[in-house]
Amino acid sequence: MSSSLFLFCRFFRVSVSAALLSCIFPAALLAAETVENTFETRLANGLKVVVREDRRAPIVTQMIWYKIGGVDEKDGASGLAHVLEHMMFKGTPKVGAGEFSRRVAAVGGRDNAFTSSDFTAYFQQMPRERLAEMMALEADRMRHLSVPPEEFAREIQVVMEERRMRTEDDPQASLFEAVNAIAFQTHPYRRPVIGWMDDLKHMTAQEAKAWHTAWYTPNNATLVICGDVRHEDVFALAQRHYGMIPARALPDRREIEEPEQKGPRRVTVRGTSELPLLVMAWKAPSISPAMGLETGGEGSAAYALEILSAILDGHDGARLPRRLVREQKIAAFAGTSYDNLNRGPALFYLYGSPLPGQTPEALEAAFRAELADIAANGVEESELTRARAGLLASTVYKRDSVFGQAMEIGFLETLGFSWRDDSIILKRLSAVTAEEVREAARRWFSDESLTLGQLFPVPLGEGKEAARAPQTNVSARH
Repeated sequence: MSSSLFLFCRFFRVSVSAALLSCIFPAALLAAETVENTFETRLANGLKVVVREDRRAPIVTQMIWYKIGGVDEKDGASGLAHVLEHMMFKGTPKVGAGEFSRRVAAVGGRDNAFTSSDFTAYFQQMPRERLAEMMALEADRMRHLSVPPEEFAREIQVVMEERRMRTEDDPQASLFEAVNAIAFQTHPYRRPVIGWMDDLKHMTAQEAKAWHTAWYTPNNATLVICGDVRHEDVFALAQRHYGMIPARALPDRREIEEPEQKGPRRVTVRGTSELPLLVMAWKAPSISPAMGLETGGEGSAAYALEILSAILDGHDGARLPRRLVREQKIAAFAGTSYDNLNRGPALFYLYGSPLPGQTPEALEAAFRAELADIAANGVEESELTRARAGLLASTVYKRDSVFGQAMEIGFLETLGFSWRDDSIILKRLSAVTAEEVREAARRWFSDESLTLGQLFPVPLGEGKEAARAPQTNVSARH
């Protein structure tokens, strides 16, 4: 799975005519109804089980989501959640190293896993008649994972090479990592999910095993099953395979509050690249379960910022690609990134590369001008309509996929929300007004909360060629 799959552009951005979508999907439908074919239960050991019945094809997706990610690591042990994800494929006393994936492939299925700052998840897609077999395999490694020192020694080298390829040899990824590391002073989001290289070099098999023992317990997990199943059958299978795994007390988690930023921060990275790269990241609100999805305050601002992001960079005709790339010819590309559902604080990114003959300073001024224009003059109703239409369309497309539905459910449940909350989120997004977007542009883009990063290109002989696209803070097994 690509590290940028999810993860997450939660709502896939689509280039579809707003006028066409408004004809196909009336505005009233933006408050999408809760899916009726979804059922949930909780086993005695604390495992939550959510089942969505979808019988359009004889397939099923099993996902197990653990509420454990990079945010839960300690300084000096960054990357531990991701390394343990790799070790989950190294076997149990019953199933040898690599045998898990071979068994999945043998029945015509596929499997993978991914780690983020907030969670770690594993999945299998398979014919419906193989679900019980896959449940048995997944439950086995939840309870009986082996972490042989010799397997760990080999796999840690794989992870270090992954870090070299994806970050250290990629100047753009290195810049995003550096921006993230200084944007947050105390919050664990400052650490990369894949880990710092020195931490990986000193990590031990004992640490990985202790991580599994501490966090891989049914009362810290959500099982999601989507596809051609009956929920009663799935509940019975879950009880048979997972229900016998005892719960364990979880370690204490202390929520760390990021102190208020009191001035702009800057970071520069030098690396081989055809063009410079500019990244501007502002502290921004996120939506938390404690806040409530339907309350006002910063939660409302998070919805407005989501719409603002779509207006700036939600489709080919959005403001940044249209004005900065095609009309003004300042940027080779320009975009935004903002995820408003997290366990911790969020960042709102503007990023792009200036065209040859232009400078990062000119691009920075152009970014600021776009934000200032919206703060002063607001946005057109047609821009709001198109942003809303894109969000609705993404939900329609997402629900057309069994795997996409499982991702949606697991993501919300693991962050502390409910699968039912997706309809509330869509309703809130559809209710965002032009004035709320304007107010968000006024309030959240002060230099007091800005972290600015620049990539300075160096001659080819001084570094390795870098890919253009920025990477997200998610690490996935391949």
